[in-house]
Amino acid sequence: MAVIDRETETMPAAEAARTAAETYTTYLAPHADALLDTARSALDGMPPAPHTSSWRALLDALAASHGEIVRVLGQPCAPGSAAEREQHAAVWPHLAVWADHGSVAADLAEQHHRPGPGLTEEERQLWTDMARAARRRGELDLIESWYVADGRLITLAYLVEDDDSTVVALAGDPDAPGWEVVGHYAHEYAAGQALPRAVPPGVLRPGAASRFNRPVPSPEQPLQDLVQEVVEARTAGDASEALLSATRQGYNAGPAVRLQHLLSTAVEFSHALGTVQGRQIGARLRALERQLAFLTREVHDAAEDLGATVAVLPPHRAPEPPQVRPRPALETTPPPAPQRSARTVRRP
Repeated sequence: MAVIDRETETMPAAEAARTAAETYTTYLAPHADALLDTARSALDGMPPAPHTSSWRALLDALAASHGEIVRVLGQPCAPGSAAEREQHAAVWPHLAVWADHGSVAADLAEQHHRPGPGLTEEERQLWTDMARAARRRGELDLIESWYVADGRLITLAYLVEDDDSTVVALAGDPDAPGWEVVGHYAHEYAAGQALPRAVPPGVLRPGAASRFNRPVPSPEQPLQDLVQEVVEARTAGDASEALLSATRQGYNAGPAVRLQHLLSTAVEFSHALGTVQGRQIGARLRALERQLAFLTREVHDAAEDLGATVAVLPPHRAPEPPQVRPRPALETTPPPAPQRSARTVRRP
């Protein structure tokens, strides 16, 4: 799936579809059924949770797409023919399903991993007290986090004590009350082997379209082009139009408005993390979004006022004479580099 993802970003659509189909047929198709069976078996052994039904539906969708890909590509077609192009067009949506969600099956299949033994209650309390003290000192450096099948958030961190560091695993939100240490390890690899495997992470918008079948983007005017329009402007109206373009609303929104949309989406993402830090950062981004909205309106109003001045740049701002240097004729041989004069070497 990584190959399909990488190749389809750099190739024309027809070539990308051909490469994706060949890659799937060669590397994934022979193992897809076994992968899905292993993922389903792991899912059956998980504790009940709201997300397990969604994962089961995804596995069913992957199985259906796999069957359709095998069926369509099983009909021989001449390479480069119209029939082959029709084949690739028919399987492309199903290849996109695997490219988008095949990692869910792979992650679930990893759930058969047996984690190592945990800490005793006494050890857990001792290490938790040490980690909380390090957190207050600013010496608990978070590395990465993931969710496990029972719904716990696991976070790896370096716990620094007397210029020495130990990898510890925390269960719970490190910025909320109640988190505790559930393991300590010599290095990150040992932690990964001892801890429960990560379950597939969520998505911001479950109903979002595939990134391999994105809608055609709306037209966008680069900010650098607008800057150049102001540089090349002769009248206040020309400069005003560039500013108005930057603050345009709607389908062909300007850069300032698109930045607002980016901030709004980042706010949604931060709150969706469900952590204390996520909520705090989401609040900061929301405040910035409001400030930007106010600034955008101010720029728009100022642009309209600038255009209403019907002013023009005064003639004393005349262009400087251009420095045009004659180019040598094509048959001209460049002059040799000047030789360095010999210097007398003085010896002691």
